Amino acid sequence: MEFRYLGNSGLKISEITYGNWLTHGSQVENDVATQCVRAALDEGISTFDTADVYANTAAETVLGEALKGERRESLEIFTKVYWPTGPKGKNDTGLSRKHIMESINGSLERLQTDYVDLYQAHRFDTETPLEETMQAFADVVRQGKALYIGVSEWTADQIRAGVELSKELGFQLISSQPQYSMLWRVIEDEVVPASRELGVSQIVWSPIAQGVLTGKYKPGQAPPEGSRATDTKGGADMISRFMKDDVLTAVQGLEPIAQDCGITMAQLAIAWVLQNDNVAAALVGASRPEQVADNVKAAGVKLDDDVMKRIDDALGAVVVRDPGMTAANAPQGRVV
Repeated sequence: MEFRYLGNSGLKISEITYGNWLTHGSQVENDVATQCVRAALDEGISTFDTADVYANTAAETVLGEALKGERRESLEIFTKVYWPTGPKGKNDTGLSRKHIMESINGSLERLQTDYVDLYQAHRFDTETPLEETMQAFADVVRQGKALYIGVSEWTADQIRAGVELSKELGFQLISSQPQYSMLWRVIEDEVVPASRELGVSQIVWSPIAQGVLTGKYKPGQAPPEGSRATDTKGGADMISRFMKDDVLTAVQGLEPIAQDCGITMAQLAIAWVLQNDNVAAALVGASRPEQVADNVKAAGVKLDDDVMKRIDDALGAVVVRDPGMTAANAPQGRVV
């Protein structure tokens, strides 16, 4: 495993970070989820990312149980706040002071820890003044409940405004967690340049494009039984944008490139996002322990310019690059 600094901070995290979205407390049984976490630890992963909304708080509980007994100082535990949780009442969502303060306490209890290393705004809240949100985050840091603050799926302008306020309030906003993969490059034109300037790193989710970049989905064929594309609990919805024959056909062109590099298509996809010097970590999940061991082999892999060009040529026009997609996919108001 290799480690990278997160933003303009002294915090190092594993460049392969284990995330439990769509798996723990939902897709897989708790004992298998625990086995996946143990496999991640065995492979040298020290950084674990979750959120209160995942499986309506159950994912945090599973992760807390799986990490019980580990030396806390050797781990970096991340979670998030924004989406509705619990009974989904009027204040059970968003980035109000009330919701942030109540949510951090709930997350710490479920994770069985006194603090999280990174507390992230899971989306931008259009209904709460940014000053209120940032003051609440500042207080969470001063109370010792979070060491650093991050955001997820914020636009470049929103990140810029957040960093400015964080400096005024005396805490560090050091990370952004966007979707990023060979197929989804919407952060490259605006979010990444702004983040470089501001000392913010990317922790990218879906580097394998929900599994599409493994090559297991074939054009004109039904998805494999038990795959994410058949998951009615949310996985099928998230992967649908990539389940088009032109995309799946283009992805098949990556197989010989991966073979020439001596790695799997999944490893190629993870290694690709890690070539970006603004990316601190690639988030990977797993429904089986062996998937963790496979994904970790992407750590430290260097892809030369010729390989990067071959990837671009293979994918061609199916790549989504429009920077406006970050704002287009954001909630326009709180979701209850």
